[in-house]
Amino acid sequence: MIFENRLITGRRLRGAALVAALVTASALPAQAQQVAAGERAAVTTSDEVIVTASRIAETADETLAPVSVITRDEIERRQIRSVPDALRRVPGLTLTNNGGIGKATSVFLRGTESDHVLVLINGVKVGSATLGTFNFESLSIDDVERIEVVRGPRSHLYGSEALGGIIQIFTRKPTETTHAHASVGYGTDDTVEGTAGFSGRASGVGFSASTNYIRTDGFNSCGDGTTVPMGGCFANQPDKDGFERSTVTGALDYAFSNGIKVEATGLYATSENEYDGSTSNESESVNYVLGARALASPTDFWDVTASVGHTVDDADNFLDGTYESTFKTERNSLSLQNDLYILDNQVTTLGADFQRDLVSGSTSYVEDSRDNTGVFAQHRAEFGRHTVQLSGRVDENEQFGGYLTGGAAYGYRITDNLRATASYGTAFKAPSFNELYYPGFGNEDLDPEQSETAEIGLAATVGGFELGANLFHTEIDDLISYDSTIFAPANVDKARITGLELTASGEVAGFLVSAAATFLDPVNASGGANDGNLLPRRAEQVYTLSVDRELGGLGLGLGEFAVGGDVHHESERYDNLANTTKLDAYTTLDLRASWDATENWGVGVKLSNVFDEDYKTASYYNQQGRAFFLRLTYRR
Repeated sequence: MIFENRLITGRRLRGAALVAALVTASALPAQAQQVAAGERAAVTTSDEVIVTASRIAETADETLAPVSVITRDEIERRQIRSVPDALRRVPGLTLTNNGGIGKATSVFLRGTESDHVLVLINGVKVGSATLGTFNFESLSIDDVERIEVVRGPRSHLYGSEALGGIIQIFTRKPTETTHAHASVGYGTDDTVEGTAGFSGRASGVGFSASTNYIRTDGFNSCGDGTTVPMGGCFANQPDKDGFERSTVTGALDYAFSNGIKVEATGLYATSENEYDGSTSNESESVNYVLGARALASPTDFWDVTASVGHTVDDADNFLDGTYESTFKTERNSLSLQNDLYILDNQVTTLGADFQRDLVSGSTSYVEDSRDNTGVFAQHRAEFGRHTVQLSGRVDENEQFGGYLTGGAAYGYRITDNLRATASYGTAFKAPSFNELYYPGFGNEDLDPEQSETAEIGLAATVGGFELGANLFHTEIDDLISYDSTIFAPANVDKARITGLELTASGEVAGFLVSAAATFLDPVNASGGANDGNLLPRRAEQVYTLSVDRELGGLGLGLGEFAVGGDVHHESERYDNLANTTKLDAYTTLDLRASWDATENWGVGVKLSNVFDEDYKTASYYNQQGRAFFLRLTYRR
């Protein structure tokens, strides 16, 4: 687990400044939602406090990793409806979805596989140990305070999965003063959604609680699923596939007089999901995440963070109402991290993580548990305009033994407004339980997938605009795929991925503008018939543009108005290794408008996919056409 610890801003903060740094790092998202109507402004990227990239708190201007931050203010301003919707405009990230809200969503970061992304919630590693991925649809965006996406390898600090990058989601945190929020909404497909929550502090105890409910009739998730043998959803079930979910999140914190701070967070979600399939077409799921941590400073140069986590991913599957199967995974984790500030402008981090995965349900696996212990070290130093960061980690896994990863990064501030960076990192991904042990399918002889990534970047501030460019190259060995010669998964594939990410954000003539472009060359380098083909479901070009404008009261004295829109374009790509099944390029336009009638009450309306673009991100699986959503909100 990682948390908002001491902020690094050129020299070490001491004594009372530690508390200030903690409050700053954890309160930034809360401040965003307290901005009065009509006073929202662009968040300066360089001022953002990042805690995921290096497991220590640093500003975006200091971090040597490319990071995208999605704040609560942006979520509300852009009227984002889901976590996948929020991630959609992150540079280097593409999504696939199997038929609408609640359906399986996969994330491809920098062209790597969907299980090459480590997902954390409040510092706790989440996801299914059997599938190797996280169900993003189990989390409501209304419970989210902030999302940090680190692009590039981070196994040298976090271990397995962080090959393509990390997505860390922070739920709503306690605030210094009492606040409350609520909303109700209605939209296309008879979608109904409501949320409510409060936060504050009493007798030194900070508290926060939030709940959300959503229900939708949905649409037919899979069309013509049986037209091609072994294709699509393996079923032809032309009906609406609905979704229903309830979530509750909470957080507590307390700072003792001796400087020790303790925090606890929790998330509980239940859902019912309908989809098209031949072995099951309905699931009932329970997901929860519990985390706690304690932070202390035994001396004025030593910070210690101890943390624990517990997660559960539990799903019962049905076919036309008849029970078929249960898959349940549990994960228990422990972490101890020491941050040493012995020299000015330098910090050394030493730590250890322990993780135990447990599998149960209706399917019997040869092994139903697995332990992993990792120890890591990092040193970060600033020398004038130079910044150097070195890190390494050793993981000892019960299944595949020991594994060593490392990373090195360098930054040079050419001018006060221009900085160059360069980095190199190795990473790995341990096989999932399904790949290792699923009856009749698994292969216990699998080795971890492994990678090397080199990257250079530039970040500049020009005329109030923040500009970024990152060029990277990744080579992945021992990729796991199905080997028809042994009728099981095997380490048979290789990949070479080269990419360029461009970003720009700022204000032009009163318009808040944010744009990104990704150019990707994700090549299969395995040899054989598919050698040189593009990796499936990776678009070579992705463009996003977001524009917002506050209109004030329009001289009507009726509160504050704002309008905005998003454009998203992805080039054509292929859905299979042979590159014979093409997914067409597509462009979508979303428009939105909001009216803050008073300081507390507001109305927002969003029209998605305005031109009713017919597109697919996975063969056979339909995507939402033109849709609207109207929401009434209350904030105090």
